[in-house]
Amino acid sequence: MRQWVGHSAQPIVTKTGKEKVNNVKKKNNFSAGIAKDIKRHKWKYLIILPVIAYLLIFEYKPMYGVIIAFKDYKVHKGIWASEWVGLKYFKRLFADPFFMRGLRNTLILSFQRIIFSFPVPVMLAILLNEVKSQKLKKTIQTITYMPHFISTVVVCGMITSFTQSNGLITDIFVALGGKRQNLLILEDWFRPLLIGSGIWEEAGWSAIVYLAALSAIDQEQYEAAKVDGARRFQLMWHITLPSIVPMIVMMLILRMGKVLNVGFEKIMLLYQPATYEVADVISTYSYRRGLVEGDFSYSTAVGLFNSVVGIILINVANRISKKLGQSGLF
Repeated sequence: MRQWVGHSAQPIVTKTGKEKVNNVKKKNNFSAGIAKDIKRHKWKYLIILPVIAYLLIFEYKPMYGVIIAFKDYKVHKGIWASEWVGLKYFKRLFADPFFMRGLRNTLILSFQRIIFSFPVPVMLAILLNEVKSQKLKKTIQTITYMPHFISTVVVCGMITSFTQSNGLITDIFVALGGKRQNLLILEDWFRPLLIGSGIWEEAGWSAIVYLAALSAIDQEQYEAAKVDGARRFQLMWHITLPSIVPMIVMMLILRMGKVLNVGFEKIMLLYQPATYEVADVISTYSYRRGLVEGDFSYSTAVGLFNSVVGIILINVANRISKKLGQSGLF
């Protein structure tokens, strides 16, 4: 049905009764299709139901709590009865020198991990792929996987013990000409110890995804390259590495989304007031302000800032990847 207003006006198209009926039929057909699919694959839906329930209860439901960042939250009043204060706590956030120190330390630690830790699983996977003896390969994999399953508390206890004035790491440091002292209370040693222990813990486990990608490479490519006279290093550089670049890019994009998450538990167990200047990060600062000092609104504002920046960074990294011709995450 068309309606005309004046001589030069554009036609205004309104839905006829027949079009409305067709739209209703489409919706009904879609609903019927969903119901039919659920009935046909009911056991598959039943399997994923606990996962959906977990996400709804523990991930999506708590999201309403972020409004605390915009309120002067009082425990005895509850969330809804507390007074709205707008962006008050966000203004305090960027004027707080301790928050800025935490942000600086977080970024430094995160980018140091990307530079030093991120390439290690890739190199480990490539080197393991070159091992011809399956027995030796499985032994190395087992040894490198094992630290991942050690409790963070135990790892931190080991680091604390080994860096005492009479600890193993300290003995090695002294043998190299250093001074005997507790290394963990020194600002210059905190970040290397944190990053180094993280590589030891996660390198083997993180290499699994790259080993899976390497197993999918067509072996005929290697055979053809060998016929052309390619050596082992050339095979690695021209076939192995390019074949896992999409996986490397995907993992890097995911890592960029966690730039402001640098491991709360481990830092919390290792740092102390003497190393706050280099060890205090956003998550530990938020913990002290929220749970120790009871400033819940301010702590929530810190957490919300953290999440928003993470979302922005993962989208930026994904766009850059697509612009450079690599496959993006989404």
